Amino acid sequence: MKCFALGFGLLTLLVFSLAATTSQKNSDEAAVTATVNNYIESYYTGDATRMEKALHPHYLKHTISESDGRQSMTETTGLQMVQDIRRGEGTALPASERKEEITVLDVAGDIASAKLVTSHWTDYMTLAKWNGEWKIVSVVLREKE
Repeated sequence: MKCFALGFGLLTLLVFSLAATTSQKNSDEAAVTATVNNYIESYYTGDATRMEKALHPHYLKHTISESDGRQSMTETTGLQMVQDIRRGEGTALPASERKEEITVLDVAGDIASAKLVTSHWTDYMTLAKWNGEWKIVSVVLREKE
């Protein structure tokens, strides 16, 4: 009888532990989605403060584009990104072309990866939980041809 009670107790502990882990992962996935949403919405609306809140201090974006059959890559820092938003870079895009599809690819502790698909480009993002908040650390953007 003691073995049964011990086994039942361990099973109960395992179930509660798994439920807590699943709950935390779902919470983190929702927070990662919200961070990516803040990123793209701030771009579309020209909200530099909201953009800055989504970015890690060491943010770096690599943009891959193609012209005349030749690929090129440019880099943008977080400061440059915020300045671009202040100048209204994304606000020129008509509302009819503002599409965003966010997929959280993975969350592993305090790091995560996500994919953002828009009408004109695809972003692959790396995020980190920094001081309790999810922040975008890096982006690789591929423009659609």
